[in-house]
Amino acid sequence: MVHQSFHPIVSAGHLEVICGPMFSGKTEELIRRLRRTQIARQHVLIFKPAIDDRYAKDDIVSHSSQQLPSIPVTQSHEILATVEASDRRVEVVGIDEVQFFDDAILNVCNQLANQGIRVVVAGLDLDYLGRPFGIMPQLLAIAESVTKVLAICMACGASASRSQRVTVNLAEGDSGQQVCVGAAEKYEARCRQCFVPELDTPSTIPEAVV
Repeated sequence: MVHQSFHPIVSAGHLEVICGPMFSGKTEELIRRLRRTQIARQHVLIFKPAIDDRYAKDDIVSHSSQQLPSIPVTQSHEILATVEASDRRVEVVGIDEVQFFDDAILNVCNQLANQGIRVVVAGLDLDYLGRPFGIMPQLLAIAESVTKVLAICMACGASASRSQRVTVNLAEGDSGQQVCVGAAEKYEARCRQCFVPELDTPSTIPEAVV
């Protein structure tokens, strides 16, 4: 389910933000938009945080196994440096899991858009406690286009806007920190009514992931 305030801007030099909970199709929507730009033969660079190696080290990958080659970076300034070093004019920049980047990603996105580049980013808007995640509120505020996608609640089947962390594994260093990379083994999509901010146990609803 997609909720969008207005249609994505088609002119150059702007920021599009795709946000929502886990398993809502954020990366899938990002990939869809970036593939269209590639079909249009635009020069696209795609980035991801190096910390996110759940499915692949060098690709952005959706939970439905769609993927595109990307450049893993550890700090946001590396994105600017890579764009500036490109031997062709970059027309589109895609960034997945943008919530994991440092606060400088805000200036990076602004600077790229001000240079006439279409910037499309995807990320979680809320953390596992239901709080705004990192730099996302500021990115949402400066974006020309905002798309909020919803998942399906794995407890009741309603539309889900929250990401429920369902397990803590101290042996793997999971001590309740905000940044804890994982997929279905650690998270479930939940609606407002079924969401429990404290650590929970997995529901018995099978494979209700979108």
